[in-house]
Amino acid sequence: MDLMTIQKPPEGAYAEADGVTYHYVELGTTGRPTVFLHGGGPGCTGWSDFGQVAPLFAEDRHCYLVDILQYGKSAKPVIEGPMWDYHAAKTVALLDTLGIERADFVCNSWGGTIALNLAAKYPERARSLTITGSMPVFHGPLAPLPEGGRRGRNARDVYYGGTGPSWEKMRQLIARLEWYDPDAIPDGTVTLRHEQSLDPEETALAGASDNPRGDWQDLTAELGAIQAPTLFLWGMYDAFLTPDYPLMLARMVPKGNLHIMHHTSHHPQEERPHAYYTAVTGFLNQQHD
Repeated sequence: MDLMTIQKPPEGAYAEADGVTYHYVELGTTGRPTVFLHGGGPGCTGWSDFGQVAPLFAEDRHCYLVDILQYGKSAKPVIEGPMWDYHAAKTVALLDTLGIERADFVCNSWGGTIALNLAAKYPERARSLTITGSMPVFHGPLAPLPEGGRRGRNARDVYYGGTGPSWEKMRQLIARLEWYDPDAIPDGTVTLRHEQSLDPEETALAGASDNPRGDWQDLTAELGAIQAPTLFLWGMYDAFLTPDYPLMLARMVPKGNLHIMHHTSHHPQEERPHAYYTAVTGFLNQQHD
């Protein structure tokens, strides 16, 4: 199976959850429910971030690739109040609608911060967490975070600013911030992300900067309350947060673990899908109810 070439996304399905509509792609019908939450880059969706690797998990897991709110085909509401509390509550409502009592969460970046907060606030709903490239706290152990923790938001402003979004700008963004090897980026991935980034509602949100996304929260206090076993799986060359940062996080979470993957940046599940699957499924299979 050539996992580097992303396939055309399936149609997916929709679910109502506490007044908002989520879109998700379901793969596999047996095994433990496993929820995949994607990152916050322009044009990201559940499928764009995990479409390559999810079929491996679906061989023995019931997988849900969710478009988080304000992305993909999910609703794009204006969020007021603490943003991670909002996303966690709505994600729990989605679990209720789907009939999922307890799930494993496999997450990238923005989605990982949602899952961490969910596990702290709704501990009975999270069996385990795998977190890559997320920024739940606003400080590093050794030095200030790159660009004051605003590198992703700055990149979004650059992508949508100036002459506006383009295929070439999307490729440049992925090459600079998400992949270790720019030459390996599949054209299909760039096209998928670029086409989604042109969604009128997504473009409007980007133009409004951070205002519609809710109030930023530091989750330092929440991390210590997480009881779910947590794997921080990080790219050695993550462009946002170097490996000293997830080591700090792994020590803040009571059952924290750390795996650093070579020759990857912010999206190891796309760059090295087989290695990512092997590391994550090994961690998941160690967990017992």
